Amino acid sequence: MVCACSHTYTQWESGKDVATTLEVVAQLDKGPGNITVTPAGKIVVSLHQFYGHDLRIASIDDNGQLIPFATAANVNSVLGLQADAEGVVWLLDNAMRGGTTRRLVGWDASEERLVVDIDLTEVTTDQSFLNDLAVDPVRNTVYIADPASGADAAIIVVDTVRSVARRVLQGHKSVIPEDIELVIDGSPVRILADDGSEIRPRTGINPIAIDKGGEWLYYGPMHGRSMYRIRTAGLRNAELAHDDLAVKAERWSDKPICDGISIDNAGNVYLGDLANNAIGVIGSDRKYRVLISDPRLSWVDAFSFGDSGFLYAVVNQLHRSAVLNGGESATKPPYLIVKFRPQSGGAIGR
Repeated sequence: MVCACSHTYTQWESGKDVATTLEVVAQLDKGPGNITVTPAGKIVVSLHQFYGHDLRIASIDDNGQLIPFATAANVNSVLGLQADAEGVVWLLDNAMRGGTTRRLVGWDASEERLVVDIDLTEVTTDQSFLNDLAVDPVRNTVYIADPASGADAAIIVVDTVRSVARRVLQGHKSVIPEDIELVIDGSPVRILADDGSEIRPRTGINPIAIDKGGEWLYYGPMHGRSMYRIRTAGLRNAELAHDDLAVKAERWSDKPICDGISIDNAGNVYLGDLANNAIGVIGSDRKYRVLISDPRLSWVDAFSFGDSGFLYAVVNQLHRSAVLNGGESATKPPYLIVKFRPQSGGAIGR
């Protein structure tokens, strides 16, 4: 294990400077995707498909080494993953490595066995890219962010007991991207098309998380300046028509372009401020503030609460990958797993 600390300061409403310490938990030679921490304290990461690793999912041992995880689940390509209070790690298989079946998989980390396997084919499109998820084990429901191609972005609601899924809010303003560009360290994110031209991507819903009580789902487009929320009761109501559900979505706050998010027990929403190499927070006052600014925070992709009240995060330099850097890789390992003290505690795994 390799650890390091840095101190950064942010000005809060009290007018006093608050020091926040960023600790490096592990330095990885393979680019991670998302992260979760099990109730037993095991750190589990997905390996980002943009880096083409053979390893799909791994736990991180005390020496910072990657150990294959849930290999018997036979997943094709996973980004989103989240552990629940019972120790089940939910894996979102987006089948983007040439697979045919998009799935939601539940893996019991203590017994090392598959407990849930739900086929999501009927609620996805040809353009679907199942990216992240929010798990509510109390209500046996998982909410999935599908940015798809942008205009057809949607939320997928899965009943994990009945193995039934529905696609909702497709094309709604709260899930589709805005026409804004992501520029990091002076360089725009760009994709090299098959014809040799460059595309400046616009990505729909990506950040997604539920609050402590599972009452509200917070979400928004990655390329967007607005965070939204909607009551989960409405999402679970299969009788609601699209328009009736759509009016229940409310704009919650401003936000920067961001990837994954997490929410603490006090309702603070944490996110990676991609353009500014920072971690920010939206407080209960609905105002966005930078919490930690550090040049090492090169694309903060995902968060998870762990033991002792720490919030863990993945730093994976995704904008420097060949996929998002015009076909040329400019990454400089190591990739980082970091942790810091949030404003309040949160549910382990989320």
